[in-house]
Amino acid sequence: MIFLRWGQLTALALLLALPGPARAQGGHNTPPPPPPGAKSEKCAGRAISQMEDVTARAGITFRHAFDPDKKYIPDSMSGGVILIDYDRDGWPDIYFTNAPTVAQAMRGEKAYGALYHNNHDGTFTDVTARSGLTHSCMAMGGAVGDYNNDGWPDLYITCLGGNILYRNNGDGTFTDVTAQAGVANGGWSTGAAFGDYNNDGLVDLMVSNYVNFNLHNLPTFGSEAYCKYRGMNVQCGPRGLAGSQDALYRNNGDGTFTDVSSEAGVNGPSEYYGLGVVWVDFNNSGHQDIYVANDSTPNYLYRNLGNGKFEDIGLESGTALSDDGSEQASMGIAVGDYNHTGRPSLYVTDFENENDDLYRNDGGWNFTEVSYPSGLAVSSLPFVKWGTAFADFTNDGWLDLLTVDGHVYPQVDKLSSGARYEEPMLLQMNEGNGKFCDASQEAGPAIQVPRVSRGLAVGDLFNDGNMDAVVENVDGSPVILRNRGIAGRHWVSFELAGTKSNRLALGARVKIEAGGMTQTGWVLSGGSYLSQNDLRVHFGLGAATKIDTMTVYWPSGHIDVAHNLAADHFYSVLEGTGIVPFSRIRPAAAKPEAHSQQPVKPAGR
Repeated sequence: MIFLRWGQLTALALLLALPGPARAQGGHNTPPPPPPGAKSEKCAGRAISQMEDVTARAGITFRHAFDPDKKYIPDSMSGGVILIDYDRDGWPDIYFTNAPTVAQAMRGEKAYGALYHNNHDGTFTDVTARSGLTHSCMAMGGAVGDYNNDGWPDLYITCLGGNILYRNNGDGTFTDVTAQAGVANGGWSTGAAFGDYNNDGLVDLMVSNYVNFNLHNLPTFGSEAYCKYRGMNVQCGPRGLAGSQDALYRNNGDGTFTDVSSEAGVNGPSEYYGLGVVWVDFNNSGHQDIYVANDSTPNYLYRNLGNGKFEDIGLESGTALSDDGSEQASMGIAVGDYNHTGRPSLYVTDFENENDDLYRNDGGWNFTEVSYPSGLAVSSLPFVKWGTAFADFTNDGWLDLLTVDGHVYPQVDKLSSGARYEEPMLLQMNEGNGKFCDASQEAGPAIQVPRVSRGLAVGDLFNDGNMDAVVENVDGSPVILRNRGIAGRHWVSFELAGTKSNRLALGARVKIEAGGMTQTGWVLSGGSYLSQNDLRVHFGLGAATKIDTMTVYWPSGHIDVAHNLAADHFYSVLEGTGIVPFSRIRPAAAKPEAHSQQPVKPAGR
């Protein structure tokens, strides 16, 4: 049964009492101070992985276009980073989104994203020009999904003014198929994620939309109450600007999609401001649910009813608001079983003076916001937080949290106290007892450098068994953080390929038993802030040298089980077959004349 907490009941009453436009006015919320005795614990005596900045050594030269004054809100919001093994060689490649500033866009100037190929030797090569990813838009972020089930991961880019779906041709190139597919959207899209909500073996597409922003009718910098911050003139929004409804596109199985947002019940109120989005089966029912992080308005948790429809249970479940019932400026989303219950919990990043929210999944569609009891809240308060991810950076079997930060207003540097424009990252280590400690000062100088960060994606970039991170900064160059690991710690990684399920196995759940510990992970599209993590499922094993049992719960309902797997290996799992050589899940190289938009129907459907 789902219960509303007192703070949530109060907030719900206020939301129902106030008209939409009245709720949309004013700046960011100022929540009450931390509870007495709340503090951030340092990670004294723990082994901490060192995160090294290897950006220059890796050959990454991309720089995001930026306006130093940030007079318009689009100039503050871009900066997604996407990990995509586009050539299916088993090594994650990197795509950085880019957007011209509003001033550049008004002059007709363009800014292009960049695709970097992983060279398998610690370096990357810019292959953007020959890849075909050369259509410029005011790009925000994107997601990876194989919409036509040909084994080659496709790329969806969200933009202000029209999104782009790139079909992977299987020969190192992509083709813009947006018009044929019908997924342009046309507003200001931010987050995106692929997931098979109707279990037909074809991935559908959820897109979160932000505000209604017109480049030809620009709000005047500092002109209204919602264009002020601590007495200073700043960019206008999001409060005070009209919100925008989200969109769900159903995959028709013929290379096209149909907008089913309204009939499915996921378009949401028009006055909300959508940012992060992720698909995950929150109650292990076999149906993919959707979570949307909304800026300055309540978040959505869309429960999949299994009949093509969803219901928003954000308020009832405890995932729409902070623990005291406040709306927060939510941006990024991390999903993970941080406490080994077999259920996915949520971590949501928020604005300055708003603690990030850790929503512990207690089962039965009930979540408890435990950011203060877990030790995560206090360290997050001073910063504006964006991309975030659960990952086991120390390979001890417990998921840690990395969050990247950076203010939206450069003007804050003129203030005598409080937040700064450039801010350091936060790395918080899981202590295995429901609590986290702050390792930001112990994980190496790269974590401590102040930056204006937005997107974050995690994955094993160098295939050495350690989880690395890629950060896109909206002002300037990105950062590649290589995890140097901890000696003696073991790991395992799984890459899945569906047959009855969608080819990339999005939504699949992997459970392992090793060293007396049970861990669970999911193959997820979307999440973080405008970004995409590596689709492989990584587990740290601590001292364990073998996996006793590995179980995959496929979206189709099929279950595969394997026993006695050696640690420190990458495994490929084919639905219905089990562990196979990587060559069995890698698609054959496409012939130039064979580029097809027609999806491959999953077996047995």
